[in-house]
Amino acid sequence: MITILNETPHNPITLMGERAGVCWGADITDKEKNYKRGLDCIQSGHHRVMEYVNVEMIIDGYSARVIREWYTHIGGAPTRLQASTRYINYKNFTYVTPPTVAKNEEAAALYKEMMDNIAATCTKLEAEYGVPREDAAMLLPLGMTTKIVDKRNVRNLIEMSHQRLCTRAYWEYRKLMQDLMKALSEYSEEWKYLVDHYFVPKCELKGYCTEKKCCGRKPYREA
Repeated sequence: MITILNETPHNPITLMGERAGVCWGADITDKEKNYKRGLDCIQSGHHRVMEYVNVEMIIDGYSARVIREWYTHIGGAPTRLQASTRYINYKNFTYVTPPTVAKNEEAAALYKEMMDNIAATCTKLEAEYGVPREDAAMLLPLGMTTKIVDKRNVRNLIEMSHQRLCTRAYWEYRKLMQDLMKALSEYSEEWKYLVDHYFVPKCELKGYCTEKKCCGRKPYREA
């Protein structure tokens, strides 16, 4: 579902330390020293160094709805390309079925019927009425799956995790974040360290819940 591209550095902490070392007048030829320097920076809260490490990835199979939410995290100048509804043939588009629908047999059948009708109508508009694909695609729902190529820095992703790992976050976004964390953890040991220590919901960061409706994971802090 998430593919980390080779342009993503395997040693992000070492890279952070190398960049910081330039400004410290330090020896940046020693990888071990770079790693220790990078670790010291992030443990001390000097998180600007995180902005020098970009994650390039393919995000595939999530709904267009959740990708719209993904785009709202624009800090650190991320950039992305998304699957075209102008050129790609969505004759048999795939889509996301919410768990609340999937667990009910009748609801799931109704949901599928509607998606099938949309696909059939799009095809008919193109084939029988000569409607351009880009116009027929206006019928496509936000529940259809899509694919994007995304680039953003580590600081942006960590800040995103604080909000989107919260129990109050949209269920598919939580799943997307968990999949991303798994993909990064498997990419290298340095990435696993960053995920294990910094990709956390905001209540873990603050030590208390800031939401109006608390899930109970952490105590609610009264105003």
